[in-house]
Amino acid sequence: MSREGRMDQRAIRLWDAYTHGDVGRREFFERLTELAGDAAAATTLMATLQNDYARASSVAEGDARLVTGTAGYDAAGTRMSGYLARPKEATRSPGVIVVHENRGLNPHIRDVARRLALQGFLAFAPDALSPLGGTPADEDEARAMIQGLDREQTVARLAAAVPYLAGHPQSTGRVGAVGFCWGGGMVNRLAAAGTALAAVVSYYGPTLPAEEVPRVSAPLLLHYAGLDERINAGVPAFAAALEQHGKAYQMHRYEGVNHAFNNDTNAARYDQAAAELAWGRTIAFLRQHLGRPQ
Repeated sequence: MSREGRMDQRAIRLWDAYTHGDVGRREFFERLTELAGDAAAATTLMATLQNDYARASSVAEGDARLVTGTAGYDAAGTRMSGYLARPKEATRSPGVIVVHENRGLNPHIRDVARRLALQGFLAFAPDALSPLGGTPADEDEARAMIQGLDREQTVARLAAAVPYLAGHPQSTGRVGAVGFCWGGGMVNRLAAAGTALAAVVSYYGPTLPAEEVPRVSAPLLLHYAGLDERINAGVPAFAAALEQHGKAYQMHRYEGVNHAFNNDTNAARYDQAAAELAWGRTIAFLRQHLGRPQ
């Protein structure tokens, strides 16, 4: 949705609170009904707030320039699966781990992996819900499952994707990570988890506690949305800690846009101008630190 035609910010903030577990479904719909005027209007508005995965086709699943499919790795005895995309013509490519939002591994994140593959990367999107049987089709169920994950255990499982991707036959051995929302917070934690990551890009992810910043070992590219009050509350302390400890980072704030502005399957929050600017910066950053395909 364009900035000029953006819906009531109260509805977007309410949706954000609901999808991050701060408001239950019943309270969410009651408050949305109050905003919309009646239940029918609220139902229509809710459909606009939700992701429409029919739009997750920036790069088609069967694009002839790519090789895609399911792949997996072992994480201390737990089998993790995910979606792998690579350029067909490259012999070896730098790797990028793509960590999904709090809805699990869905069509949008697979589309992001394909976009990265078209830029010359070996892109792997692990499913953090693999130990629970994988991401379900129902988004509410997926969010509840992710909220129930043990954070440290999940970080360790995602960290195991780094050596997996580095050792892949089509990999140059250099690996970065990109994460969105919940995944943005996860890649921030991966940067401080003692991995061999060479670059980390976090889109509007929860910030690291100041005491964990000294352990950050990868350069960071941090994207934030100007209207994202929930995430932005932690940004000043995070930036101060990064400065204090001399960490390499770039930080960009995109004014007038919402959390999840990169997600083009969400008409309410997607912002094309911000998404394209952030994406260009992301690709340049990854190429700088990971190199190009061979």
